[in-house]
Amino acid sequence: MLCLGLSGGLDKVYENRFQIPNTFMHDGAAVLVRDGQVIAAVEEERLNRIKHSNKLPLGSVQYCLSAAGVKLSEIDRVAFYATEDYSNAMLENMLVSQPDAAIPLDAKLLMQQLLAQEFGTELEASRISFVGHHQAHAVSAFAMSGFEQSLIFAIDGSGDFLSGLMAVGSGTDITQLATFPENNSLGQFYLETIRYLGYGLFDEYKVMGLAPYGDPVPYRELFEQLYELSANGEYRVHLDRIGPTLLRSIQVRQKGMPFTQQHMNVSASLQEALERIVFHILRHYREATGMTRLCLAGGVAHNCSMNGKLLYSGLFEDIFVQPASHDAGCALGAALIVSNELGRPAPRTRLQEVYWGPELASDHAVEEELKAWGGHLEFERTEEVGDRAAEWMVGGAVIGWVQGRSEFGPRALGNRSILADPRPASNKDRINAMVKKREGYRPFAPSVLEEDAHEFFDLPSSACEFPFMNFVVRVRDSKRDLLGAITHVDGTARLQTVSRKASPAYWDVINAFKQRTGIPILLNTSFNNNAEPIVDSVADSIATFLTTELDGLVVGPYLVKKRPATLRDWTALAVSLPPYVSLHKVHEYTAQDRHETVCEIRTDHRECARISRDLFDLLTRIEGEAVLADLLDTITLDQGLREALTRELRQLWEQRHVRMHPSQAARVHQN
Repeated sequence: MLCLGLSGGLDKVYENRFQIPNTFMHDGAAVLVRDGQVIAAVEEERLNRIKHSNKLPLGSVQYCLSAAGVKLSEIDRVAFYATEDYSNAMLENMLVSQPDAAIPLDAKLLMQQLLAQEFGTELEASRISFVGHHQAHAVSAFAMSGFEQSLIFAIDGSGDFLSGLMAVGSGTDITQLATFPENNSLGQFYLETIRYLGYGLFDEYKVMGLAPYGDPVPYRELFEQLYELSANGEYRVHLDRIGPTLLRSIQVRQKGMPFTQQHMNVSASLQEALERIVFHILRHYREATGMTRLCLAGGVAHNCSMNGKLLYSGLFEDIFVQPASHDAGCALGAALIVSNELGRPAPRTRLQEVYWGPELASDHAVEEELKAWGGHLEFERTEEVGDRAAEWMVGGAVIGWVQGRSEFGPRALGNRSILADPRPASNKDRINAMVKKREGYRPFAPSVLEEDAHEFFDLPSSACEFPFMNFVVRVRDSKRDLLGAITHVDGTARLQTVSRKASPAYWDVINAFKQRTGIPILLNTSFNNNAEPIVDSVADSIATFLTTELDGLVVGPYLVKKRPATLRDWTALAVSLPPYVSLHKVHEYTAQDRHETVCEIRTDHRECARISRDLFDLLTRIEGEAVLADLLDTITLDQGLREALTRELRQLWEQRHVRMHPSQAARVHQN
């Protein structure tokens, strides 16, 4: 039995027909399971390059079908990650705001139409299912946990008019114990608070990283006014009080402003409040059910600091956190729910790895892609790729590392990673500044050989496997100064243990580093810059390598370095506009009350950059793709202007507002 689970929105990548805000139907993904076992899964953002994509996951579906060698018509069931009632209500809301839109009010009919348009196959209505959002979260965790019985806590911002559920899993059955209404959402509680710290949707993890710099005491009493704990694990959060309370009590931080100690203290108090509420709920249900194991899913389950506190508390003997706990993981849960309904439940084994995405291209294809960038890259092939990469890092290099199939979920787990020596504290600042272009306080994670984890990290005696970076754990006191790049200000780290069986190539490079340094650990962060999702393809990795200050790149068996490219090398590249980008001229008034026309390049996910009029004119001439030198020849012969426009275009490329790549003609000529 083949079952396909979907999450995400309804528009194609170049459309905004349904005008779905990113607060709804985000994190698009597709997951294909055969007889309850995952054979392919990928988030749409990895393919369409839109962070937290709220587009219809058509690329993800196509990948899953190709990976399995099947057509859509061969899929036994397609399952969407929301109930049919909720989906229909969403369509009604869209129709109210767009009365002239040709939107059917039947979600199942709409799904049939959208899939038929793309894949040429109209599935029977009986083969399309809608599943409860939080049920999908719950199943995605319990079915992958290897537990025969456990408590299940699915907790997020919202979905299906709820914000979570509590359940007990036994065998292949899940019995719901309680649901949590949308107006009592812990995800919204966190999100509403961080707005006053200059952050917004999808930034929650940044505040989690900021919290250890603060002291929860100064604002503890203030936060206690924002929630109540009552008998039987019940609680209430007062979302309506957050704004008025914080506006009276703190200096609101605007995006881009420096952090004060006050902001850090608020972060610490918020984190403490969340943990107090979650512990209150779980203590009750642990006692009421007698369950000694816990499964967590939903966006709040990505709060690794909270998970670490639960781990050390001893409240549960074992805890499994779904590695794709956000809404993309609902695609997994949806597929598993309908597979179980068809008599093919997931096997009761513990999830060991999530390398379910697209495979790295063949060695020949990788080499051809590298050759196409000949003016910008030099490379060599080696059979000792782990040893050579380790030598680079021992020498101080920060490298991109791309191997095998990409990871499913928000963490780079050694197949699409940036790697570095975990010892020099300066590496943390260097990578934050030169690659990620993000706040300097943000920590980096360590990847450690599984067999050496206890030597460097103070772990509960029952815990030895942490393959998914789901828990913040304590670095041993004696190792904190040694591991300066991965030890956070509070002496903790978000740990990944690496198994030789699950990830042999990654294990090898860490082991090679250990042979040279005695340290079986590497600093590991996701391979992307601040403007894009984690890389997936060879082309993605080259683009990120060339638009950051990474020292080297390892792709499959190839070691790659940068060449000092000339203006001619840059203008030999082709330029194209991503399908989600548009060009605009905007009329506005200056401070002197003068009328002025400015030029902008916008994405449909609400990012915008001003550009010069000359570059605007240049970009409007592109049809499909165009070689930059040819474009420049159409508007100017002035060398200074050519150089200025090329620099401006490269800056747009760094922000992924345009694409720069070897032209098709150059590739054909090369071959």
